[in-house]
Amino acid sequence: MESESVQKGGVMGRLKRFWSGKKRIRLLLTLELAVMLPAAALILLNFEQLKDIERDKALEAAIHRDFQQMLGYSEKTINQKAYKMVEEARDCFPSPAESQSDVQRRLEAILSERPWLAHVFLFDSEKGYQFRSQPQRMGEPDFLKEHQRVGKAFLGWFTVEGKAMVEGISMRPRRITWFQERAKRDDGHVYFTTAFFALPQASKDRVVIGGMTFEPDYLKQTFFPKVLEELITYKLGEETGNPLAMIVYPEDTEGHMGWSAASGGDPDDVLAASAGWTPGKPEVFRNMGDVFRGLALGIKFQGTSVEALTRNWAYRSFLTLGCLSLLLVGGLVFTYRSVSKEVALARLKSDFVSNVSHELRTPLALIRLYAETLELGRIKTHEKAQEYYGIIRKESERLTALINNILDFSRIEAGRKEYEFRTTDLAELVTNTLDTYRGQIDEQGFTFEKSIDPNLPLVRVDREAIARSLVNLVNNALKYSDHEKFLRVRLYRTDGVLKLEVADHGIGIARGEQSKIFEKFYRAGDPLVHNTKGSGLGLSLVRHIAHAHGGEVEVESAPGNGSTFTLTLPLAPASDQPAIDAA
Repeated sequence: MESESVQKGGVMGRLKRFWSGKKRIRLLLTLELAVMLPAAALILLNFEQLKDIERDKALEAAIHRDFQQMLGYSEKTINQKAYKMVEEARDCFPSPAESQSDVQRRLEAILSERPWLAHVFLFDSEKGYQFRSQPQRMGEPDFLKEHQRVGKAFLGWFTVEGKAMVEGISMRPRRITWFQERAKRDDGHVYFTTAFFALPQASKDRVVIGGMTFEPDYLKQTFFPKVLEELITYKLGEETGNPLAMIVYPEDTEGHMGWSAASGGDPDDVLAASAGWTPGKPEVFRNMGDVFRGLALGIKFQGTSVEALTRNWAYRSFLTLGCLSLLLVGGLVFTYRSVSKEVALARLKSDFVSNVSHELRTPLALIRLYAETLELGRIKTHEKAQEYYGIIRKESERLTALINNILDFSRIEAGRKEYEFRTTDLAELVTNTLDTYRGQIDEQGFTFEKSIDPNLPLVRVDREAIARSLVNLVNNALKYSDHEKFLRVRLYRTDGVLKLEVADHGIGIARGEQSKIFEKFYRAGDPLVHNTKGSGLGLSLVRHIAHAHGGEVEVESAPGNGSTFTLTLPLAPASDQPAIDAA
């Protein structure tokens, strides 16, 4: 059987000498210069950059910039929602041509359909002024006072500055302007924002102004909480891996937090906060304008601060660099072992080329010798000529088998090996293959036993590949049987599979080498193996063929007691494809 020698004078001995002394040290130094030094320099550079980031608080500043961008996006989103609500309500406003009774009815309908409004109004310089508030709240003293105060204030404003307001509104992109104020109710201070707009049906010389005021309770309890949760859940949460929290609060005259909202003061002072907000200052705030002027947006991480995150990030980064350093050392060791293995494999390939060259020269030399002898007419008897012809044929067959093995191995290595599966009588295929090889078996003096079950079902296999597997196994038995020359071939069915068994009474294989003999180029350490020429490919090809057919090849052996190789092929249609890439 094919294997690799571990004798001191064999291949492994030469490999050990190859790796000894200065060559091993030279390889290690090369690996250090090519891999270790650049990687170590990169780790050192990253370490210095991390120290600079930690010292200059660059990461903290970058997060704050991101927060500012998030707040800018959030303000835009909040304003867009408010504009959309006002525009939808504006479309329901009465036209200047309608009667006062119709105007009153339309305004009351708008309030009824939109409970988020506190007041609606329409000023017409020709027809008068209509101001309506939510009727169900008119019984509340504070709300009634608010109704009277706001209605009177707006009337005075429109009377004096109505024309200028219409001109200013007409110049705005969405023809809406906003007015904000803080007022007092029984439950504390409240925030108002009122939208003013001109009606497009009115003539340019006529002052017609419509408007509506958002209900403060709606802003605090519904509008802001809802929009903040949407921003946190669907938008801002995508920007960072840490959960965020946001707050809306009144700003003071200097743009800082008013009413001690974020510093742990009265919770009623906070206009709205998202889930996860805890008392304390926001990391970044933004004063709002346009729709909600006088309010500020704040943002921070839930349960932590940017400073703490930066500190943790730096700690994890330093820890990662330490782990990378350890991995680098481990990688160097792994690379050293891998290179050692590859160089050993390259040396085995070199020995393989040498062995194959010898294997090719021997039959070629014999074929040439006997052919030249016949060509020169030196053979006078017919019997001797037939003998020479037989030798030429046998050496040609031997040469063909060797070349076929090499070609198959080349296709497998390149990933281009394909098998042609056909319905086959495996008993007939094995019988024909053994008959072709029978002369060589008898010539070498082997006792031959054959046991083939005649009632086997047809299977789909690659005929040439299975025949080559059988020839390789038989050839191993012939080459590595020195004293007791015995060969037995069995083909039988058991447990739903077909088994092709080749047994001999040869030198056997040590248990530690039985898993290695199916590797390419491997040759066992027995002296007979070392002294017998071979390519080290036969058993590797047998295993590849078995796997391509959905089967397996196994060996049972003991040194001095021979070996039994069993090729198992499934009866199930594992090979039903007409051709598969088995690489």
